[in-house]
Amino acid sequence: MRVKATGLAVLTASALLFTAACGGSSGGGSDNRGATAKPNGSSSSAKTRTRLQMAALEQGDVPGYQVSADSTATGRTRPQADKKACQPLADIMGDEPNPQAHETVNRGLGSQRELGLAVAASLSSYKEGDAQRLIKDLRTAVAGCSGFSAALGGGSSSTYAQVKARPYRIGGDESVSWSAASTQVNVTTPVHIVVVRQGSVIVRFMTINLGAPVQGKAQELVEVPKDVADKQLAKVREVLG
Repeated sequence: MRVKATGLAVLTASALLFTAACGGSSGGGSDNRGATAKPNGSSSSAKTRTRLQMAALEQGDVPGYQVSADSTATGRTRPQADKKACQPLADIMGDEPNPQAHETVNRGLGSQRELGLAVAASLSSYKEGDAQRLIKDLRTAVAGCSGFSAALGGGSSSTYAQVKARPYRIGGDESVSWSAASTQVNVTTPVHIVVVRQGSVIVRFMTINLGAPVQGKAQELVEVPKDVADKQLAKVREVLG
């Protein structure tokens, strides 16, 4: 299955979930991890990339997936939750994990083996204290928010039910993982989200499976692929240290 980042929301029928896969990268004052550097083998005239961009997944990094990205930032979208306690979870569904992010680089991955399985993966740079606070806020929100609705404006919205923490083994300094049932335009699909802190970088994974319509517990129907998560974290450590 070939996935274009700019069309991933249409493919998955969940624009809110995958705005992260459509946004490319944004700047706003990066820390030293976001310093510019040229890709290996590039000429002096080649466009420079930030280290965060170099650490993001590229085509060929994970066998069996089509990796796409839109490198043009066209403005950031922040979903608004109908419950204050759930806002950290709504933020995760937007273009960046929360407004404190200095820079965010987004990727969309479509499985070439399992029809309907798509992953949004992003990297965001922070002050380390802000990154730590984000993980804490997400844990609190998952524990206190069983469901919510989130609006993007213009009449577009999604609802999330069955929000529930779930175990997921992954590297990094700390992480939080949860499942939900996402409904948009009368289509309900299972969602699994994993957010990892590696130093001052937040790594975010969101997975949806259109091939598994929700009938029971959402957490039994989809999981962030281990090969994608492990490769992305390995690349973060390799490039950013």
